[in-house]
Amino acid sequence: MAVLGLLITGYLAWTAGSGSPSAFCGADGGCDAIQRSGWSTLLGLPMALWGFGLYAVVAWVSLSRNASPLLRWQRQWRLVLLGLAISVYLTGVGAVVLDAFCIGCLASLAVLAAMFGWLQLRRPVSAPGQPWKRWWAVQALPVLLVVAVLHVHQSGLLHQRPESRRAAALAQHLSDYGAKFYGASWCVECRQQKRRFGHAADRLPYVECSPGGRNTPMTSTCAAAGVTVFPTWVIDGIQHNGVIEPQQLAVLTRFDWDRAGAAE
Repeated sequence: MAVLGLLITGYLAWTAGSGSPSAFCGADGGCDAIQRSGWSTLLGLPMALWGFGLYAVVAWVSLSRNASPLLRWQRQWRLVLLGLAISVYLTGVGAVVLDAFCIGCLASLAVLAAMFGWLQLRRPVSAPGQPWKRWWAVQALPVLLVVAVLHVHQSGLLHQRPESRRAAALAQHLSDYGAKFYGASWCVECRQQKRRFGHAADRLPYVECSPGGRNTPMTSTCAAAGVTVFPTWVIDGIQHNGVIEPQQLAVLTRFDWDRAGAAE
């Protein structure tokens, strides 16, 4: 099963690195949204590559005969539990935050679940080597800590820009000027646009176009505005598609960017 996991994550890592579309996901399958999101990489490397490394370590531990059956089982169990917890977390993020699923990711999750079940059924007689309650407590706490740290890092809680007076002033100016920022809750680029403003993003003239989630009808407001892609800025009746830097938004709306910066 570890070999199957290596094949799946190896393929996912290749598609992420090469930018090639997944053969198992259509245009509306959500794979592209997940691959372009901030959760698809960790420390600059594709998340699938980290999964590949985990499967490789599990395979190496399984083939090693230097340890006793109990010790080998304990190592396998810990590694698979960690991988399963991270996979469940990332799948949940895709479903809740991005409203998307990745077939390859779900396949890897299924492999990890099968491996965990197999380890439970085929454990040595002496396993886990201590009372089950204590074993679960000792093993689950580090796994939960890893997932919590991963969430804090990947969600950008530590990297979000603090609200600056200039960003807040520009965001308020955009609203007063009559500009509109059309987006969707599952749109990766929309999140990138908001991050450009840090905490001042709450002041942006944002219009949610897809409250029902991906592949649901667009709101009448956005349809009437002629919005076809996200994000879309409408300034002076002209559409501007894609992420726009705050400085460019300042130019488009005649906002004195330099003067606002001098006031900070």
